[in-house]
Amino acid sequence: MTRNHPRPSRRTVLGGAVAALATAAGTAQAAHGSGWPTEFPLPDGWLPEGITIGGRPYAYLGSRANGAVYRADLRTGRGEVLHAGGTGLASIGLKLDRDGLLYVAGGGGGTARIVDARTGELLATHRLTDDAAPFVNDVVLHEDRAWFTDSRAAVLHGVPRGRAGRVRALPIGGEWVQAPAGTNSANGLVAAPDGSALIVVNAGRLYRVSLRTGHATVIALEGAADVTNGDGLVRVGRTLYVVQNRLNKVTVWSLDRHATTATLTRTITDPRFDVPTTAARWGDRLYLVNARFTSPQAPETTFNAVAVPR
Repeated sequence: MTRNHPRPSRRTVLGGAVAALATAAGTAQAAHGSGWPTEFPLPDGWLPEGITIGGRPYAYLGSRANGAVYRADLRTGRGEVLHAGGTGLASIGLKLDRDGLLYVAGGGGGTARIVDARTGELLATHRLTDDAAPFVNDVVLHEDRAWFTDSRAAVLHGVPRGRAGRVRALPIGGEWVQAPAGTNSANGLVAAPDGSALIVVNAGRLYRVSLRTGHATVIALEGAADVTNGDGLVRVGRTLYVVQNRLNKVTVWSLDRHATTATLTRTITDPRFDVPTTAARWGDRLYLVNARFTSPQAPETTFNAVAVPR
C-alpha cells in the first residue's frame, strides 16, 4: 500500500457531509418532477464506464482514457473535470463515500485510488495485486471497507474506508467459475440485503459471495436464464438492477431475503442506450453512462449519460 498524500481528518470531512445531507433532504424530492435534464454530454473522447452519485445531485464519471474524473450537476447537466488523471491511468468503477472520498477502480493498473470529491486531489493509491495483467473493475462500499473486483482473478480486495488499515484479499471459491486467462470474470458488485455477502455478476450469472469465507453460490434466476453481458449493478432494498451492456437494457430483479433467488420483474430499455455499462440512482431515476463499445474509441468520439425512470 502506498499513500501519495496525507488524508484530511475524519472529523473535518464528516462535518461537510452533515451539511451536504441536510441539503440533500430538501433536494431529493425535487428531482422527481423537476424537469432536470435526462441526458447530458461528456467531454469528447472521454471513454466512460463508471458513474456514482452521493447525497447531493452531482454525478461523478470516470475515464478509461487517462483516469480522470468528471463531475456533472444533475440539475443542469453542466460539468467539469474534477480530477485530471494521468498518462497510463484508468478510472473504471467508482463510488462516493459519505465523507466525500471517491474510491476508484484502476483497471489494468491493478490499483484502487482515493480522490477527494471536493477538490479532486489524489489522496492515496493502493496497489491491490502484483499480477501481470489485472483488471480492477468495480467497487462497492460496505461496512468498513470498499470492495473491489478484479475481472482477471478469483479474488475480492477490501480497502479500509477513511482510516488506516491493511487491504484484505478475499479469494473466491465454492461454485465460482473463473473465465479463461485473458478474459473477464467478476464485474459489478453490490452488498446483499442481509449484509453478510456481496452479489457479484460474472459471465452471465449472479453469485452470492460470503464476506466471511469467500464461498460463492450461484443465485437462482426465475424469469430469465441468465444475465448475459451483465455489467454494473444497483440495489435498492431487495430490488436489483442489472445493466446488460451490449444488450442495451437493464433487467430488474426481486431478491429474496438472503439473495439466494432473483425473480425478473421487468426490463428497462431506451432508444438512447448505446452500450450502457454502469448505473447510479438519484431519486426515482437511474443515470447510466454510454460506453459506446461498438463505436470508435477515439479522441473525437462523443459520449453522454442518460437518465431513465427507476
